Amino acid sequence: MCRLASPGNLCMRQTRELEVTYGGAEANVAASICNFGGAARYVTALPKHALAEATIDTLRGVGIDTQFVLRTDAGRLGIYFLETGANQRPSRVIYDREGSAFSRTTPDQYDWEAALADADWLHVTGISPAVSGAAADATRQAVAEAKQRGIAVSCDLNFRQKLWRWDPQSSPRDLAESTMRELLPSIDLLIANEEDCAQVLGIRAGQTDVDAGNLEISRYPEVAKEVVKQFPNLTHVAITLRESISASHNNWGAMLWDSAEGQHHFAPTTGEAYAPYEIRNIVDRVGGGDSFAAGLIFALNTPELRSPATALRFAVAASCLAHSIVGDFNFSSREDVEKLMGGVGAGRVER
Repeated sequence: MCRLASPGNLCMRQTRELEVTYGGAEANVAASICNFGGAARYVTALPKHALAEATIDTLRGVGIDTQFVLRTDAGRLGIYFLETGANQRPSRVIYDREGSAFSRTTPDQYDWEAALADADWLHVTGISPAVSGAAADATRQAVAEAKQRGIAVSCDLNFRQKLWRWDPQSSPRDLAESTMRELLPSIDLLIANEEDCAQVLGIRAGQTDVDAGNLEISRYPEVAKEVVKQFPNLTHVAITLRESISASHNNWGAMLWDSAEGQHHFAPTTGEAYAPYEIRNIVDRVGGGDSFAAGLIFALNTPELRSPATALRFAVAASCLAHSIVGDFNFSSREDVEKLMGGVGAGRVER
């Protein structure tokens, strides 16, 4: 999809020009995996015009396989507008996705057999089924096709209240819960942020108040255990932990529950204690969760990074770096991430 952002920290009402980039949740994950040295293909639907070509050029530019991007005469290119906040003024997103090609494409129009050939992992998010009933059906079909082939599936809950509007008989929250509860029995790795489990599944972390930036960190293993109790098929539950001091200053870390071990891990840590990254000058936080998902998926599929504690450390470091990069994509390399994991984070010039 197309992202139109006001320059710098201008309010949308101030600007008369917009910066154009391309991205989207699953696309961001695929881009990061390619930038880490992995391989990814992307399945979606786009219209037949030059802006869609620019979108595909962007995907190809980072090495994503786009041969299964469906081109259609029905619908337009989805757009979102971004106003980047600062200090106590939050960032704001305006969605313009109704009637997009993706929202109008039904499951039977995709070539699942070819798209999933030789694949060993499928990643979906809660954003795609939020766009329309047809997109929800396509997401369900993608997951079902993957499970039939023995392909591991990850899902990022990614609750977006502004998008869950396609069933006027349900509130956004109720529609999200009913839809995602249908998907979760087929998921292996569930990813969520600090409030997704509460918003979508009604599972809360103690007295956490996300709006106030106060997270009851010690209660998140309980959240993960309750999620696994409800969906015992889950092999892992990952929850990113963002403490928002301001729009420009966040503490950032995550927790991973490993069902095989029956235990949790936090990252980053100092010794045994959880010690989140302090990100004091955020450049762009959009896509931060997607870069975490990509880091975790890549690490869990890389032998030397596969242990739960190491995979989590890699994912959190990757997403930390993404906060310093303009646009949805994380252009950090595996080497960049491993340097930060090793403690090299002072930002000195490399010559």
